[in-house]
Amino acid sequence: MEIFIERPFSLHARAQTWSSYKNNNTIKYIISITPSGAVSFSSPGWGGRVSDEEITIKSGFLEKITHGDCVLADRGFTLVEEFSTKGGILKLPKFTKGKKQMSSAEVDESRQIAHVRIHVERVIGWLRKFRILQNIIPLTQVDLLDDVMVIITSLVNINSSVVPSSS
Repeated sequence: MEIFIERPFSLHARAQTWSSYKNNNTIKYIISITPSGAVSFSSPGWGGRVSDEEITIKSGFLEKITHGDCVLADRGFTLVEEFSTKGGILKLPKFTKGKKQMSSAEVDESRQIAHVRIHVERVIGWLRKFRILQNIIPLTQVDLLDDVMVIITSLVNINSSVVPSSS
């Protein structure tokens, strides 16, 4: 999850917070949810330039992985081996580029992943509904963002689940 921040004055800070994906200066967070839709992990904020893999390693998220945990990530996420050494399973969307067609098993798995990813997007949507995250964060408040994320994720967790009880 990336949060827009005001453009820093320092060229070094601008470079560290520039997100080519969002085409803006951002602070980036890794968010993890449980199968029931509760936020179970929120990394400290990192400049938008940092890769998801680097945040995953440096934030301690990998240390929280236990045997049998299944983690969904976006295409291009390269930490498959790191997750498997912890006993976890990393699920990535299947690539169809260069292939004629996915097998029926791959289609089924892709559907299951897409079904679960909807819940992740719902949680992120709930986080973004908080007015403080709907605006560009002033530089004077960037140092408060980690605390803001703790409060917001806690408030999301005390709400009813985003995952319907039949899921």
